[in-house]
Amino acid sequence: MDWLPLFFLHPVSLYQGAAFPFALLFNYLCTMDSFSTRARHLFLLAGGGALAVAAMRSYALLVFIPALCTVVLITSLSPQRVHRPTFFFQMSWQTLCHLGLHYTEYYLQEAPSTRFCITLSSLMLLTQRVTSLSLDIWEGKVGASSGGGRSRSSLSEHLGKALPYFSYLLFFPALLGGPLWSFQRFQARVQGSSSLSPRCSCWALSWRGLQILGLECTKVFMRGVLSAGVGLTDCQRLECIYVVWATAGLFKLTYYSHWMLDDTLLHAAGFGSESGQGPGEEGYVPDADIWTLETTHRISLFTRKWNQSTARWLRRLVFQQSRVWPLLQTFAFSAWWHGLHPGQVFGFLCWAVMVEADYLIHTFADLFIRSQPMRLLYRILTWAHTQLIMAYIMLAVEARSLSSLWVLCHSYNSVFPVVYCILLFLLVKRKCKFN
Repeated sequence: MDWLPLFFLHPVSLYQGAAFPFALLFNYLCTMDSFSTRARHLFLLAGGGALAVAAMRSYALLVFIPALCTVVLITSLSPQRVHRPTFFFQMSWQTLCHLGLHYTEYYLQEAPSTRFCITLSSLMLLTQRVTSLSLDIWEGKVGASSGGGRSRSSLSEHLGKALPYFSYLLFFPALLGGPLWSFQRFQARVQGSSSLSPRCSCWALSWRGLQILGLECTKVFMRGVLSAGVGLTDCQRLECIYVVWATAGLFKLTYYSHWMLDDTLLHAAGFGSESGQGPGEEGYVPDADIWTLETTHRISLFTRKWNQSTARWLRRLVFQQSRVWPLLQTFAFSAWWHGLHPGQVFGFLCWAVMVEADYLIHTFADLFIRSQPMRLLYRILTWAHTQLIMAYIMLAVEARSLSSLWVLCHSYNSVFPVVYCILLFLLVKRKCKFN
């Protein structure tokens, strides 16, 4: 069976690792008073361009073009009008690129280029930064340098105003991965004086490196266990539950390691958890909260903690702007943003239903389960059910073909989401009676 994450995350990790010396150099240069704000922006932009060309080759144009068009839109439209056209242009561009992947995989029946997959991953991250910036301008959090196209400023002045936007959209520590940084925090970090710039902690980097090494060793062990056993197409009945759980565990380890590497690269460049945070602003959000993800018994909490910065971005961009079925719209948009592969459409819609069921199940459980032993038993059972449902959804989302999705849906693992669907139906009826 073919799955997505192991296809491109390993090459991305190699390029992220190669960017570490430049991140350390940038952090060191920021301690010098002679390293001006404009020089910092140029360093980050040049590093992003070089990293894009090294990782994507000619496909890098697919990232540079929307970044350029976004800056043109931001600097030419009024703040009240900037968000909608910017959003639709960026999503249209990304969708066309995803359709190219669909054409290669499903029509030509060919394996897509690794560099093209890296480009799509970078485009998805660019979409986060583009829409976050346009929302900030629309909401008045960021003052846009728009002049309606009638400004008589020189070309150099226009480029000087546009440079922070280009630098933010293409800065190299976040080009191929990493949690979403707001434009305000990015600017605060770049403009900060040398006395306020966080110095790279050798101990912190070493500790992160040890964690990544531990995750990689565990991943090698899990891959060996899986390769020695049967796959999902060959497993029998209850054996398929173990296969899906173990395969999802390998995927999670891959993502945890990748997210931690991205976080370490940002930290090495000085974009640490404490940098650039203003009063009243949400703090730095790392993508991986491994402890919570592996111990929670609530699907809703797992959803908020899985790829945390993306979850917050989706909440702000879609959930808070939707008046009808906000949860369904959020997961539907997430499927669109990921590329609308069959497994993604099925997986994200199933995820939305599971979150809705999770809210009702735990609400009723809090009302009717009183004794401590029963609460402990309930927590253990719901923890196991949560982990198995999320393993099922993860394999559905990562499926590369309809045949893989078909095999998954016809395994015993489908019992777990079906149980939550039945409970959702019964609890909705009961809730209506109470109302």
